[in-house]
This record gives sequence, structure tokens and C-alpha cells, in this order.
Amino acid sequence: MPNIKIFSGSSHTDLAEKIAHRLGTHLGKVVSRKFSNQETCVEIGESVRGEDVYIVQSGCGSINDNLMELLIMIHACKIASSHRVTALIPLFPYARQDKKDKVCSNVITSSPRTALAGPLWAVF
Repeated sequence: MPNIKIFSGSSHTDLAEKIAHRLGTHLGKVVSRKFSNQETCVEIGESVRGEDVYIVQSGCGSINDNLMELLIMIHACKIASSHRVTALIPLFPYARQDKKDKVCSNVITSSPRTALAGPLWAVF
């Protein structure tokens, strides 16, 4: 399969390996590490110029770290001139935060200052 690269985030490497094996290809080289202040650094270890890139990253575990890692990987592929970047997210995080209404003691209340993370994440 030419023009396809599959990369895995740190949350679900075994699933990404199974997908790559099923498609008859191998996982792309990616190095993810943390700086001493816990910021995430991701390095794509091969050329993605003109390629269709698929990144497998789940929303389980440390959700915010995994999401940040995914966003950094997407950005790295885009600035490296990939043709298209597709994120495969088996467990979509923040999906349950899509409504402002909350139930408190069988009374539905709505707070206009409630932040909704689900729609924010869906924008990307």
C-alpha cells in the first residue's frame, strides 16, 4: 500500500500494530517523550511528505496527555507536508460532556457558565 503511513501514539500501540499488520504494512517510527516539566515532545522518525497519514491514539488512560500527544503528532505531520492526516480514536474522550443540563437531586438545572469540552474537542 503506497502512500500510507500508520503511526501510533503511546496509548494504544498494540491496536496500531494489529491494524498495520492487517493492512500488510508496518508502523511508522515515532518517538514520544516528556520533558522535565512534563511537556510532551513528539518526533516523527520518517518522511511523510505527500503521504496519507493515520494516527492511532485512544482517549483512555491519562486523557489530557494522550490528546496533547495526538495534537502534536497531527501538527508535526501537517508541517512535514503530508497529504492528509486522519486520527483513529477508538475511545473518544470528553464525549459525555455534550450537554449543559445537569441532574441534581432529580431536578434538571442549567448553568450558563458550564464549559463543554466535548464540542471543543470535536472542532479539531
